Amino acid sequence: MFCSFKFTKKVFVVMCACFFMGLAAGGFGIHKAVTAVQVDKELEQGIQLPIIMYHGVLKDTKRQGKYVISPELLESDMKYLKENGYTPVFMQDVIDHVKNGTPLPEKPIILSFDDGYYNNYAYAFPLAQQYDMKLVIAPIIAKTEEFSNANEENANYGHITWDNMKEMVDSGYVEIQNHTYNLHISNQQQVGIKKRKGESESDYQARITQDIQTAQNNITEHIGTAPTTFVYPFGAFSNTTESYIQSMGFQATFVCESRTNVLTQNPECLYGLGRYLRTNETDSAIFFQTILK
Repeated sequence: MFCSFKFTKKVFVVMCACFFMGLAAGGFGIHKAVTAVQVDKELEQGIQLPIIMYHGVLKDTKRQGKYVISPELLESDMKYLKENGYTPVFMQDVIDHVKNGTPLPEKPIILSFDDGYYNNYAYAFPLAQQYDMKLVIAPIIAKTEEFSNANEENANYGHITWDNMKEMVDSGYVEIQNHTYNLHISNQQQVGIKKRKGESESDYQARITQDIQTAQNNITEHIGTAPTTFVYPFGAFSNTTESYIQSMGFQATFVCESRTNVLTQNPECLYGLGRYLRTNETDSAIFFQTILK
C-alpha cells in the first residue's frame, strides 16, 4: 500500500531536527566517514613532499660551504622543522602512501644525506635520535667497503662502515638507499651514471646495471633490507637511464632539481623526485621559509 505525502516547511524542520539528533547520538560514525572523504580528497589532489639534500656535516669552519654544513646548523634545521609541525619520513613511508593509501603525517618531509660520510654517523645520527627524526642516507658502497676493511673512522674524510650502517638502520632512525657501488665519478669520460660518449646502448645498460646491482646486493646482505629508491649521483642521467633503473625494481628515484614534489596515487610520481640542496650559507628560518611555501 502506498501513502500520499505532502512535503511542508513544518515537515522539513522536523526532519532536520531528527538528523541533528542522529548526529549527536552517532557522531563518531559520521566523523569517520568525513575523515575518509578527507583522505580520499588528499590522495586525489596530492600531498606536497619537500626533500632536503644534505651531504657532509663538519665542525671545521674552513670545510663548511656548499656541500658541508655545521652540526649546529643541522640541529637548527631540526628544531625549525619540529617547531613548525614538519615530520621527516622514510621513502618506504612515501611508497606505502602512494601505492596503498597509507596515511602520512600532516607535513611530511625527507631529510636525505648523499654519499654516506662518516660524519653523518658522528653528527647527524645522534641529532636524529635526539629530535626523533628519520634520515635517508645514500652511501657510495665502494667507499663503505674501503673504510670497513680498513677499520677506519674519521669524520673529516671517512665514510660509514657496514657496522655504522647496521647500527643506524636497527635504531629505526635511518633508511639506506642506493647511490651506486662505484659510479660516483665526475670527469671528462663520465658524469655519474650518464651514458659515455660513443658507448653503445647495450654496453651502457650492462655497465650501470652491474654496478647498481652490486651495491643493491651488498646493502641487502649487510643490513637485511633492499633499497627501494635510487639516488642519482650528481643528479645526472641519460634518456634511457630511468627505464633501466625501473626495470631493476626500484620504486622511486631522487634527482637534484630544486622543487617540491606532489604525491598522488599514481606510482609514476615517485620517479624523478626533486630535492633542495642544503648549503651552509643561510640560516634555518630563511632556508625553509623560501622553500616551504
